Amino acid sequence: MSSDAIVFIVDDDEAVRQSTAWLVESIGLKVTTFTCADEFFEHYNNEQGCIVMDVRMPGMSGLEAQEEMNNRGIRLPLIFITGHGDVPMAVRALKRGAFDFIEKPFNDQLLLDSIQRGLKTNSEAMESLVRNKVIDELISALTPREKEVMSRVTEGKPNKVIAHELNVSIKTIEVHRARMMEKMKASSVAELVRITLQYDQF
Repeated sequence: MSSDAIVFIVDDDEAVRQSTAWLVESIGLKVTTFTCADEFFEHYNNEQGCIVMDVRMPGMSGLEAQEEMNNRGIRLPLIFITGHGDVPMAVRALKRGAFDFIEKPFNDQLLLDSIQRGLKTNSEAMESLVRNKVIDELISALTPREKEVMSRVTEGKPNKVIAHELNVSIKTIEVHRARMMEKMKASSVAELVRITLQYDQF
């Protein structure tokens, strides 16, 4: 996970906010705290990490903050801290995409484990975005015919079958295939398949 990742703690209870911050900092993680969701949105600047948020706060509630995050395209893993009576609310939050919820009074290690998983999930999501961007650039360099050939090659079809399906000569397919493999920086069909499997849009 990135060393630049930040754990954002959003809680109106100062004692809880500070004790949670101290706990997270004790394992070497960066922490930024906010007293309410509005304050978080005011200062958030596309940093990576995860959010630990009280589900019930004055002003914008945790669920409202979650909806606002979705509207703004903020995809950080969201961990809700809930009181016993708020469990149904937390379950609704999970169904809407929250990462986890932990009941008060919470076990310190339980919270830390959830945060570590959240940071790992965020890091993997960012790596996937970067990987997709790189692959997208490779694919965008392909001609429409090369894309047609690639889709069939990754299905395991031999040149003869591809030539028949596209109504061209085998020699023409060989040329398209060689150019496509070069542009995709794939030295083998197996490597090409691995590349396309990593790509969400293909």
